[in-house]
Amino acid sequence: MVALGWLVLGLVFLDELLAMAGLGVYGWSTSARWLLVWLLPLLAVLAWFLFASPKARFGSPVVRPVVKVLVFGSASLGLWAAGHPGLAVGLLVFSVVVNGLAMIPAIRDLAAEGHAGG
Repeated sequence: MVALGWLVLGLVFLDELLAMAGLGVYGWSTSARWLLVWLLPLLAVLAWFLFASPKARFGSPVVRPVVKVLVFGSASLGLWAAGHPGLAVGLLVFSVVVNGLAMIPAIRDLAAEGHAGG
């Protein structure tokens, strides 16, 4: 179960990186591409750092999931708006599945142990 747990946590991290890439793709598809291609992912990383990460200064049991939904939802909507509906749906489904698996108590406890030790 430990190996599966670390695999799921690795996929959660990959999901976060894919969300940032999705926001960058949307930024590139706009008329202000040179600004938004880096600004949108940067704002998402900042929101994640402040509200959704394990060490988030302003994270809470309510705020953390809301920010996660906003980041993953925005990335999926951005991909859709940029003309990539298949990638948008794929990202959304992947996000729901891996974050749902990460809520399994044994995996959640593994993440907490890894966080406490690191």
